[in-house]
Amino acid sequence: MSAEYVETDQFRGARIHLSDLAGLEIRDCEVTNLKIVDCYGADISLGGDFKRLTVNDVDVTAYVESELDRLHPTRALAREAQTPDDYRTAWDAIETMWEATLTRAKLLPEEKLHEQVAGEWSFVETHRHLLFAADAWLGNCVLEEASPYHPLGFPAGGMPADESAKLGLTLDATPTLDEVLAPRRARMAKMRHAVEALTDSELDRVCTRKPADPYPDTEYVVRRCLKVVLKEEAEHHRYAVRDLAVLEA
Repeated sequence: MSAEYVETDQFRGARIHLSDLAGLEIRDCEVTNLKIVDCYGADISLGGDFKRLTVNDVDVTAYVESELDRLHPTRALAREAQTPDDYRTAWDAIETMWEATLTRAKLLPEEKLHEQVAGEWSFVETHRHLLFAADAWLGNCVLEEASPYHPLGFPAGGMPADESAKLGLTLDATPTLDEVLAPRRARMAKMRHAVEALTDSELDRVCTRKPADPYPDTEYVVRRCLKVVLKEEAEHHRYAVRDLAVLEA
């Protein structure tokens, strides 16, 4: 069985030399100044939020971002939203793309929608995560609801199990896609109402709550919170259609 290292700093500043790292997976880690030098192999895959990415002394950051925007134009709308109209335009696009993708996904057997591709979230788990993201950043932060978190919500892997339990989340639940879509559509409708009523002053309002207790104690402004929802929707749609293509094949 492969070794697993969680929440450790023992590799910070380390130098790994003349070693076999085939199959190594680094997930949800801080990798600033990571260097891979004079290595060899095939099928190398990188994914994440890289401010600058250099491959063989060539800065490919701008190329990767532009290609992603070309393939998934909604992510640019989400990232660049500034005015209330921008937020509305981005949300229009997000609703439209998900409706098309849900129609496509429902052509597959239900069990396929619970299947993980290469260890990533299943289609159902993706929608559970987007439900949680909107509950946290819209329901809790922006709307300040008394009970914002739906039990089927699925947080990012970094949230401790005890913190998830405090929010009333049932991580080991196995709901059908339709069971997840019911609360998810309800939350999306609240996002629709929020962006329809959005004004410049509301965008700059400071929220009195943070998404959940494990999040840092810092200033959360409405524009930032709503943008997180937009970007989560756009990026996870990209992952979803990537994996749907595999499931369909």
